Amino acid sequence: HLIADSPLKNNKGTSVFTTLHFSLIPKFVPAMSNSFPLLSSVKLWASAFGGEMKSIAAKYSGSQLLQKKYKELEQSVRVEEIDGIKLVKKLAGKMAQMFHKKAEAIKVTVFAYHMKHSSNYEYFNAVLINEMDEEGRSLELGGEFILQPNEHFNNLSVNLSLSVVQVPTNMYNKDSAIVNGVYWSEALNKVFVDNFKRDSTLIWQYFGSAKGFFRQYPGIKWTPDEHGVLEFDCRNRKWYIQAATSPKDVVILVDVSGSMKGLRLTIARQTVSSILDTLGDDDFFNIIAYNEELHYVEPCLNGTLVQADVTNKDHFRDRLDKLFAKGIGMLDVALTEAFELLSNFNETGRGSVCSQAIMLVTDGAVETYDAVFAQYNWPDRKVRVFPYLIGRESAFADNLKWMACANKGYFTQISTLADVQENVMEYLHVLSRPKVIDREHDMVWTEAYVDNTRPQAQKLEDAQGPVLMTTVAMPVFSTKNETRNKGILLGVVGTDVPVSEILKAIPKYKLGIYGYAFAITNNGYILTHPDLQPLYEEGKKKRKSSYSSVDLSEVEWEDKEDELRNAMVNRQTGSFSMKVKKTVDKGARNLIYTHTHTNKQTQVIGVALSRGHGKYFFRANTSVEEGLHDLEHPDVLLANEWTYCNTEEHPEHNFLTQIDAIKLYFNGVPHLKCDKDLIQEVLFDAVVTAPLEAYWTSLALNKSENSDKGVEIAYLCTRTGLSRINLFVMPDQLTNQDFLTGEDKEVVFSADHFPLWYKRAAEQVPGTFIYSLPFGTGSENKSVVLASSAIHLLDERESPIAAAVGIQMKLEFFQRKFWTCAALDGKCSISCDNDEISCYLIDNNGFIIVAEDLSLTGVFFGEAEGAVMSKLVSMGSFKRYVNHLLSVLFSFICFCRFLVEFNLYSWWHSHLTIKAQRGGKTMLIPCDKEYPAFVSERTIKETVGNIDCESCVKSFVIQQIPSSNLFMVVIDNTCDCSDFGPVNMDPIEIMYILNKKTSLKCERLKFQKERRRPDTCHPFHHEENSMECGGSVGLTPSLTSTVFIVLIVTIFPR
Repeated sequence: HLIADSPLKNNKGTSVFTTLHFSLIPKFVPAMSNSFPLLSSVKLWASAFGGEMKSIAAKYSGSQLLQKKYKELEQSVRVEEIDGIKLVKKLAGKMAQMFHKKAEAIKVTVFAYHMKHSSNYEYFNAVLINEMDEEGRSLELGGEFILQPNEHFNNLSVNLSLSVVQVPTNMYNKDSAIVNGVYWSEALNKVFVDNFKRDSTLIWQYFGSAKGFFRQYPGIKWTPDEHGVLEFDCRNRKWYIQAATSPKDVVILVDVSGSMKGLRLTIARQTVSSILDTLGDDDFFNIIAYNEELHYVEPCLNGTLVQADVTNKDHFRDRLDKLFAKGIGMLDVALTEAFELLSNFNETGRGSVCSQAIMLVTDGAVETYDAVFAQYNWPDRKVRVFPYLIGRESAFADNLKWMACANKGYFTQISTLADVQENVMEYLHVLSRPKVIDREHDMVWTEAYVDNTRPQAQKLEDAQGPVLMTTVAMPVFSTKNETRNKGILLGVVGTDVPVSEILKAIPKYKLGIYGYAFAITNNGYILTHPDLQPLYEEGKKKRKSSYSSVDLSEVEWEDKEDELRNAMVNRQTGSFSMKVKKTVDKGARNLIYTHTHTNKQTQVIGVALSRGHGKYFFRANTSVEEGLHDLEHPDVLLANEWTYCNTEEHPEHNFLTQIDAIKLYFNGVPHLKCDKDLIQEVLFDAVVTAPLEAYWTSLALNKSENSDKGVEIAYLCTRTGLSRINLFVMPDQLTNQDFLTGEDKEVVFSADHFPLWYKRAAEQVPGTFIYSLPFGTGSENKSVVLASSAIHLLDERESPIAAAVGIQMKLEFFQRKFWTCAALDGKCSISCDNDEISCYLIDNNGFIIVAEDLSLTGVFFGEAEGAVMSKLVSMGSFKRYVNHLLSVLFSFICFCRFLVEFNLYSWWHSHLTIKAQRGGKTMLIPCDKEYPAFVSERTIKETVGNIDCESCVKSFVIQQIPSSNLFMVVIDNTCDCSDFGPVNMDPIEIMYILNKKTSLKCERLKFQKERRRPDTCHPFHHEENSMECGGSVGLTPSLTSTVFIVLIVTIFPR
């Protein structure tokens, strides 16, 4: 027992003395093993290894020579700070030109539809071409159709002279309306061909007919699924819906009275689902089921409408299965609710504020409910009514026809499931009437999406994964004066624009290593963004569900208040700074965002520029002759996805390499457009880096150098996309033959990012090297180590990065250098050969580069040594960062963000499934996942630590390797700390507390982000013939008279 008198302060501040009694219970602590090294020994080893590896890396990479060459030219170089506003405006202008060019092709196609037609025409059915019957004869509507692989169309077999016609399986190929439409659209063949000649960057051009057929150029063969079915219907595609109609608010009323049981309810569900297919991102809707009572299909959305994006529509589809039929249908109550809902929602200004419609899905109406219409809809008739009579009975058909005709709608009867699709489509013709009568060819652009419904997309997805694209489309309508008041929509023409082509307009070299450009639509949905990836991680060629309609806030998730998003949606031009976790150093970087709109287009462009060295770029000059001479060296490559010269605009340039195009540009070849600034800078880089070719060659020829062939490749890249590669061994002797070949997109220049090793090197202290394993997922990539270093133009920390160099060496060579302690006269005061200590070499993110157990190479250190990793984190030597994508309200949206961060591939995603609430109790709901990452604290160079385990103390030493991102860790193995368990990087589900009245999905459905409505709206037109209102035989004379009488009485009351 020890007794101590300790002066303490009482609550009045007066000192008092308190006697403390306490016991020390002895804990058995074994003496530290004599073999466990002192910090000084580890430091000596680390210093020797670091010095030797830096010497090897610098020697074979030529880093000092290249740094010297840039230094010699420092006085002739002009450093400039990037003007974000000026840059984004220039970029917007370039993208607007590109969009305009595509739009012009569409306009030409639209007006060509009305050209004179030859009496002879060919009908090549996309499924039947090149098909034979049992007797070897071509099938009718098929015939011989020449198809040849074409590089511009990703080597798919196409016909550049003709288009093909696709007809959905549920439609008759030789229906008179289809045959007539095929005849009238025959003239588009020549227009498609001419468009492609004028603009060879065009890809698929097409005409989607209001009758359901789809004419596509170039011609390509379509193949039905394993059941012989071809479900594709152009009229359900977003581009068709957005071009054909104006934005609309829709309430769908579904009769669930007892008479709707069985097949009728099945047909009703399918009808509602088909109506949802026809709604786009500019539309708003809700679904109400009715019998004696009203039942909102999604109860939490009582009294409001939601945006018709893919996620919301899928949610409502799932709810349709919960409908069942019973009781009596009170249609008057349902209609009243629908009218009041549309009126109230319209007053909020949150919907389309354009067209309004009620879709009535029922098996009958006992009366016409003219009192309801008189109260809510007459005389203006701003809400159209579209009744769908379900079943074969037609006793109540006249009442439903009356409702349609009296309210500028359209009536159809749906007897079987096969009738659903065509009958639902009829309402689109009615809603398009005002636009057609106004002769408005409104052009629309979709957000980025993956269309795997067409054969070219399916074949490309099989070959290289999903391809992101956007579509520009425009309606085609009848121009005959005699049918003007009918407003006849003929169809929609469109062309696809791959996102990759949009990226070509972005001067990546001006954005810097971490900078990027992005674009969104009026709804805030992404048109292009470098973090928008169409694959799940691990390279699986699997399309993400709901891949269209990805909001900017789902990738720029640090924009918590939607400041950036809303400014862009509102087409503002501006700039602000935001700290984001999107880098490879401490997990955070200040990015400066600037944004502006693209003139009259719906897209808005943004640019993100990083602070520090990312704020600057430099200009330099060299003679054209010298630059071209050095550019033609055989070891020179230019970024494959960067546009130095536009070789796609004119066919005669299509087969030129970028280097050949640059040479022709300086020879004055006409019609060859090049980026003069980029070419000037790449010529300068070619001249500065040229000496490395001779330097590397001399090393390779010196037999005394690299005798064990441990160093295999030397490489460099510059800020202009120029690369040089030198092999010190024969190609077939390379341990990793995929590096820098494009097999791994992260290690080469792409349209929207610098190589990953380049970005990581740029974050290191000038003159140091960063060591890493290649980032491919294959285990064979663990057999090599990369050492990379950035070349700064100036001595300042914020100096522009001029280039990055590096070497690839055998992992075995690297490990041998670590174990031998060559710089210590071959004698190490530390031995890792015994079982009492373990030695590791880890990188600044905690991944093992060298271990005695080779199977641990590339494994996270915490999985091998959980107790030590936990202690390093608690001591502050390493920091743990948690990444997640969406806040609680939005987390059930399925969107995977794939980012390279902290020297690892990290990805974030959320679950689609939310557990149901049971018994009205409060529940914990997993809906988000956190992905941890670890990064070393740069200011801590060395640490000695002790870990209190159950019956012993475990000691360890960690020492930074000089001039690198590596740490040597030596651990005492005589103490068992297995009770700590591993520290891994597995994602952790976040649990959110919800009470019995709260639905996570409901909160998300209710929440509506700011959006900008389309610039045009055509809800109705005074010349419209509303008597074209459906029915197989039209209204009876008496019913027609009744409609007119009621309307006259309503409009002119006594």
